[in-house]
Amino acid sequence: MTDMPLELLERTFSIPGQVTFAASPGGRLALVRIENAHASALIALQGAQLLSYQTKGSAPVIWLSQGATFTPGKAIRGGIPVCWPWFGPHGHDPFKPTHGFARTLPWNVVETQALERGGTFIALKLIDSPKTQELWSHAFQLQLEATVGSELVLELVTRNTGSETFTIGEALHSYFHVSDIAKVKVLGLEGRSYIDKVDGGTRKTQAGAVVCEGEVDRVFLDTGPESVIEDAGLKRRIRIVQSGSRATVVWNPWREKAERLGDMGENGYRGMICVETANAADFIVTVPPGEEHRMRAVISSEGLEERS
Repeated sequence: MTDMPLELLERTFSIPGQVTFAASPGGRLALVRIENAHASALIALQGAQLLSYQTKGSAPVIWLSQGATFTPGKAIRGGIPVCWPWFGPHGHDPFKPTHGFARTLPWNVVETQALERGGTFIALKLIDSPKTQELWSHAFQLQLEATVGSELVLELVTRNTGSETFTIGEALHSYFHVSDIAKVKVLGLEGRSYIDKVDGGTRKTQAGAVVCEGEVDRVFLDTGPESVIEDAGLKRRIRIVQSGSRATVVWNPWREKAERLGDMGENGYRGMICVETANAADFIVTVPPGEEHRMRAVISSEGLEERS
């Protein structure tokens, strides 16, 4: 599951009334459960993958497939997988794992903390190993810092602990729960250039809000700090504010591709949309020796009648 057994994780990092540890369905992966005055969340130590986030009295913000499997070394469908150190297929080796290796390796908990205003902080870490060196020959330390409260804050920290500069592609591959994909639009990307992966990588410009009427797989380039998912069915907005990120990915596989994927659940594509905080395509990141890069996403929800 992880380098530390559940009993030791519980003794070392649990917080009474806020943080507990348990096994996944099937018992093969370790999970962290967070409950506080503001919200609840579930995180898998494999991939440091947040699986759920829900504020008190509200619908879930994050989508997890009913067909998701909890198998060591296999990506979990839904939540917020960490794509790193490349996004999408590897640049020149198609046999290397899509979206890198961080999302399928076990991470270690390094800190949990109860915060003054009722939130909960957790940090998880992945470092280079013989297994990662086979896929990517760099020394690194990768940390995910999550704050669960009235909003969800995720910060992915890449540290170069080696002697050579490296470049990375990365994404917080966020699956958001929506009422029905037909009732959803994504705002904040109007007028932005994007790579249309459904249309062979053609470069286009977004006209108006993003809506899904078929498969959508777009890498938006040089994007602004905020995107908003407006959901008429749930009468809410999900707001994603990003920093250290210059790309935003919007994805919905639609029916045919969802069926091919096999783990989306029946009509699962209708209840989700991915809006991903990323550095990809034209905007990969260079990290010199001894330095770090931080990519941050702040996720919150509000009723459609509310105004910021």
